[in-house]
Amino acid sequence: MNKKYIDINCDVGEGIPVEESLFPYISSCNIACGGHYGTADSIKKTVDLAIKNDVKIGAHPSYPDKNNFGRVSINMPKDTFIKSIQEQMHNIDTVLGQKEKKLHHIKAHGALYNDLATDVALAKSFLEALGGYKDRAYLYAPYGSVIAVEAIKNGFLVQYEAFADRNYNSDLSLVSRKLEEAIIIEPKAVLMHLKRMCLEGKVATISGILVNIKANTYCVHGDTSSALDILEYISTELPTFNIYTK
Repeated sequence: MNKKYIDINCDVGEGIPVEESLFPYISSCNIACGGHYGTADSIKKTVDLAIKNDVKIGAHPSYPDKNNFGRVSINMPKDTFIKSIQEQMHNIDTVLGQKEKKLHHIKAHGALYNDLATDVALAKSFLEALGGYKDRAYLYAPYGSVIAVEAIKNGFLVQYEAFADRNYNSDLSLVSRKLEEAIIIEPKAVLMHLKRMCLEGKVATISGILVNIKANTYCVHGDTSSALDILEYISTELPTFNIYTK
């Protein structure tokens, strides 16, 4: 069997106590840059952790809503939205410039990530805000989403993303966090979920049917209660299926 290499990414810089322990098990990270969480100090600290662990550095912009951790959709004027995204990108660019490091990718956070998957106008505004990154950073986006289609159409570099610790609906949207079944916390269950997506190109949805999916980067949320256990377990077990992360 041929070896398969995948990217395991994690949302970080979000004030989670165990974050430092996660870095040895991931290959890319998405750093909160001031929308839902993040200050100059937290960005610097997280960038340093990424450099120390040879982890690819990504920006994690959000709706500007720290009170709700970016998990509530906001209807914003286009110019205000674009300005917010650009300010967040400036925050991380400033730190990366000081460290003489390059941005590898951009991944939207929370409600913005979900809204970009279906809202054409919002996706176009987001891409307009990121125009300066078109040729120098990947956009992490879900397979078949509006944002992925628009990004490819406009010449952006796209990496398809799927979620190792989240359950899916049959339309490939994520099960709402308001439901108990939204998050997969048992490491063995995460491994099986991830293995099927990697090797079969399918995901078992919450309704029990298998749906085609495509990805080469897979997210484990840093704020999932068992994130460290999950990452330690899958890093040990994935090679038994000839799947490697670093």
